[in-house]
This record gives sequence, structure tokens and C-alpha cells, in this order.
Amino acid sequence: MHATIDGLTVSWSVKGSGDDVVLLHGWGARASLFDALGDLLATRYRVTAFDFPGFGDSDEPPEPWSVDDYTVFTRHLFAHLGITRASLIGHSFGGRVIIKLAADPDRGFELDRLVLVDSAGIPPQRSLAYQARVKAYKAGRRVLTSKPVKAIAPGAEEAFRRAAGSADYASATPIMRQSLVKVVNEDLTPLLERISQETLLVWGSNDTDTPVSDGEIMEEKIPDAGLVILPGAGHYSFLDQAYAFHRVIRSYFGIEE
Repeated sequence: MHATIDGLTVSWSVKGSGDDVVLLHGWGARASLFDALGDLLATRYRVTAFDFPGFGDSDEPPEPWSVDDYTVFTRHLFAHLGITRASLIGHSFGGRVIIKLAADPDRGFELDRLVLVDSAGIPPQRSLAYQARVKAYKAGRRVLTSKPVKAIAPGAEEAFRRAAGSADYASATPIMRQSLVKVVNEDLTPLLERISQETLLVWGSNDTDTPVSDGEIMEEKIPDAGLVILPGAGHYSFLDQAYAFHRVIRSYFGIEE
């Protein structure tokens, strides 16, 4: 299904009936990754999933968006769909949006329980080697953006960007690249202590994008939080260890086998 929110056409789906559960996907992903989870939850709940603007079948934002922009959009989507109370499950970037919503007492709807899966929001520790790579990258860009080099090799800067950047950055459009920069540079740590909802944290033990140490920080700072670590799973722990993840969700949401 599609809806027009803030002038953007957005793809969304709903299945099941009962109390609302909303699924928020990660950066570079789409709502369909949650299909199996949605089917499980729909045996007891009304489950809504949607593609964030710029992903899946939803329109791209007209300009680069920050986490706040995506959070405001999510509030407007909830209002459009008539969702006044819900539990939220978010993976990676979806977790960022949940943290913002949960920390805002004026969000416009009530929250029940939260599930953050390999959530983003904690800034990474930058090693000296990383800092050296950043300096080298900036120096390379200065050379490649100079007038003489652009005249000789106009595509060199873009090729350099793609080679040096992350996969998400390299595959994105210009607007979404700028959005990614805005999103990843925001530290949400100060908001964690303002989350009053019961919060389940689920992490893959081998997650290298948002390491287990991020989950441990969230468990420490969110007043009512518990951390479950799935052995052998990576950043997409809900897919890598789907059986174990679904068992955890069944228990947390009171769904019988």
C-alpha cells in the first residue's frame, strides 16, 4: 500500500490485528526484510512496516535529511495511519529513530515496549589509523577537486569517493549521501537516560558495524533495559540467527509456540 506523507509517496504494509507493533528498518534496507518477523507478530498484533523515504519503494526526500527529519516524518505517518499507541522494533538506523521518539515526551502518541536490534546511535571509537585515513582522504579530495585535475580527469573525484567510502555511501544518490553524513555523525548517547519504556536490546556477537559494546552502553544508560546477545550473528542478527531471534521475540511479546 501507499500513502502520501509530507508530499512524499510512502510504501507501507499492515497485517494482523490487535495492539500495534511498528517495524523500522535500517539504513540502506527496506521493510520487506521484516516479513518473517511481521508474520510471527501478526498472530497476536497489528503489525505495520514501511519504507523510510529514500529506501525501498518510498520517494526520496527533496533534500538531505537528518535523524530529526526522519523522526518527524515517522510521527506524521503514525498520525496518518491513526496509530496512537504502539510497541516499536527497530534495526540499526531504525533504532536511531526509536531513540529519538522515546526520548521526546511530545511525540504525539504513546509507546509500550521497545526493541532495539543492533541499534545505531553510539559514536564509534576512532583509532589513530582511522584518523590517518581520514586525513589522507581529505588530502586526496583537495587534489582531485583542484581545477587542473578536474579539467584533465573530471570523473576522478567521484571514483575516489566510491573507492574510499562505505558501501552505503558509494551506492547512494547525492541526496542520500548527504543524509547519511548527517545521520552517522549524531551522538544519541545523551538521550538514552530519558527513555522510560521497557527496552529489549538484541545484538549479534559478531556485529562490526554497531559492536556489542554499543549494546552494553545502551543497557547501562537506559533505565529499564536488558541485553540479549545472539552468538555468531553479525549486524543483521535478526536474519543471521532468525530462529533464536524469533524465540526471543515470542517470549518478549507473549506469543505462544
